[in-house]
Amino acid sequence: MKALKILLSVGITVIALGWGVYYYGTKIASDKVMDQVAAQLKNSGEIEKIKQQINNDPELQKFVAEGANADNSTLPFETKEEATRELVKKFKVSELQEIQSSVQGGLTAEKKQELLNTLESKLTEEEILALKVLAYKELNK
Repeated sequence: MKALKILLSVGITVIALGWGVYYYGTKIASDKVMDQVAAQLKNSGEIEKIKQQINNDPELQKFVAEGANADNSTLPFETKEEATRELVKKFKVSELQEIQSSVQGGLTAEKKQELLNTLESKLTEEEILALKVLAYKELNK
């Protein structure tokens, strides 16, 4: 009986540690990724280019505008940090960097469709809507 209590205690401790490492590990990783991406976009002036691309493309404007009237209470995340944490869970960092580099070169119709297909394959409709809301807020600051 004593061995069972010890085994149970060790099991619960291992599970708690595993959950803590997972939660805080993804939080740390998402914070680092967010900091890197934000710094890169800010330093290179890419944010303005992206805003111009969206403003010049009616299809992208329509896509982002869908986030204007969304009910924030039903969304899985509401901040850029939460979104980054969720994206890091669903995408490899190399996939996110690949998406970023393909967008930096400009968006052709083929690239837009490829990006949408990638997002739709890995994210739920609610998560995509939450990203639209964040994009809308960011563009209309």
